[in-house]
Amino acid sequence: MSIYWITALGTSAACFLFKYLGHSVPESWLAHPRVQRINLLIPVALLSALVAVQAFTDKTKLVVDHRMAGVSFAVAAFVAKLPFPVAVFGAAVVSALVYRLS
Repeated sequence: MSIYWITALGTSAACFLFKYLGHSVPESWLAHPRVQRINLLIPVALLSALVAVQAFTDKTKLVVDHRMAGVSFAVAAFVAKLPFPVAVFGAAVVSALVYRLS
């Protein structure tokens, strides 16, 4: 058995254990207001980190390129309370234009 199989099986077992333990947490712990506030912020933080990594890195290097223009447009569109499809389409167009011009 290779190290990759051992890693895959170990990761699968750990994920199963975490999921099982998550279902075993008492309801009173999950109903605490602080836990609920934290649970609301976790997806936002993870998605923000994913966008930052995908938009501003290339392998192991920090880069500033056309993707930054697209993300900047999307942020401005959301601040202006534009609809989500408009923000996404506009970000794609701005990113493509900057890429084409550079």
